[in-house]
Amino acid sequence: MPRTEELQAPNRTVVDRKTRVDTDRQMELFHSRLKDRGLKSTGQRDDIARVFFGIGKHISAESLYAEVKKINPHVGYATIYRTLRLLKECELVSERHFDDGQARYEVVSDKHHDHFICERCGKIIEFENEGLERLQETVARELKAVLTRHKMELYGICAECLASGGA
Repeated sequence: MPRTEELQAPNRTVVDRKTRVDTDRQMELFHSRLKDRGLKSTGQRDDIARVFFGIGKHISAESLYAEVKKINPHVGYATIYRTLRLLKECELVSERHFDDGQARYEVVSDKHHDHFICERCGKIIEFENEGLERLQETVARELKAVLTRHKMELYGICAECLASGGA
């Protein structure tokens, strides 16, 4: 089942029970990995991480900044970027670069997924396709190579945009 999301910052963050559990688990992991690095948890780091994990979708540093400012007006851009870098180093966040050149961040997942990006509305649709995964393995075998990782980005017009005005 695809998950869809818009690239723009949400007007509000809705946190349901599942998101709360995931956020709490991610925060525990973050604190554990900070401790492993000899670093301490700080209020600003925690605010940034909690908002990021609670949003649960691809987000730019600028959009994250806008969301964090709603709960902590004292957080600056530099702290956002430092915390995102730290979350990446802790292997909790991955950085993605789509065609628009802006970095977006998403929670690291145990499950591999690929992306469809709507060129009209900016929506990102995550998808999984076993047929594509098998085809990639076949290509690697034919090349007498070992596939260690991949990323797929498909660009086009999403169903909603097509329904509202065609291609």
